[in-house]
Amino acid sequence: MLWLIAIIFSYLFFAFASLGDKIILAGPSKPKSYTFFVGIFSILAVFLIPFVDFGFPTGIGLAWVILEAIVYVAGLYALFYALENFEVSRIIPTIGATQPILIAVLSFLFWGYQQINSKDILAFVILLSGSILISIDRNLKITRKSLEIGLITSLFFSLDFIFSKFVFSDMSFWPGFIWMRIFSFIFVLIFLFDKRFRKEIVEENSGISKETGILFLFTQAAGGAANILQSWAIFLVPVTYLAVMNSMKGIQHVFLFLMVVFISHFLPKVLKEETSKSVIFQKTVSILLIGLGLAILVV
Repeated sequence: MLWLIAIIFSYLFFAFASLGDKIILAGPSKPKSYTFFVGIFSILAVFLIPFVDFGFPTGIGLAWVILEAIVYVAGLYALFYALENFEVSRIIPTIGATQPILIAVLSFLFWGYQQINSKDILAFVILLSGSILISIDRNLKITRKSLEIGLITSLFFSLDFIFSKFVFSDMSFWPGFIWMRIFSFIFVLIFLFDKRFRKEIVEENSGISKETGILFLFTQAAGGAANILQSWAIFLVPVTYLAVMNSMKGIQHVFLFLMVVFISHFLPKVLKEETSKSVIFQKTVSILLIGLGLAILVV
């Protein structure tokens, strides 16, 4: 299960990226321009071209690449909108709970019934339960509006998984990955047609400190590594396990929780979060569930 190793390490790097986001977004930066730059950095994938066996997509392969880029950028925008208008604690549990289920449904619609044994179904249920539990806030208040935007965001990112798998079914890994990121860069440029947004980019980022800039670059590097590893896992994983793989998202929250606890204790000036006994109990139960799910999956 090489895909299992790849996805675990991708969630580790996603946790590093999320940690950077948590620190940066605690300051004056706004999520909209930040999300825009995340999309812009996709173009850095072209620097991989000299080192890989690069080819051009044709026919149906090109169509899947374009579709993946569209839903990827749409997912980023939907996530930006959700985080700008609602608390993280309302959005993340919704996405975490629905995305694996949506991927399972979409996999059935696109590929038909895929046989999976009862052991893996049990692992899926336990992993999903642990992932949902670790992302739920004690004061969780989900409104109809937050649920709707959470579901829309989840749908876009679920389609991203599906279309990525189609791309990798038609092309080898590196050409497929690079072309998806090139088109993501092209589509994210649509933001620049908004004159007010162009003005916001200049105003919001003109006073960014050197420390924030370095942290932003670190965050983008971690996010880029995570994106490569997740794409590689999608490339490797059988269609049957796409939903199972996504249900492991809680691993990212485990890594992030441990990082936040460490920094809050040793570097409180950088990031300080109070952790109550009830929160520690909740996270511990979640970690045990995720660990149990992984154990059932690999045995």
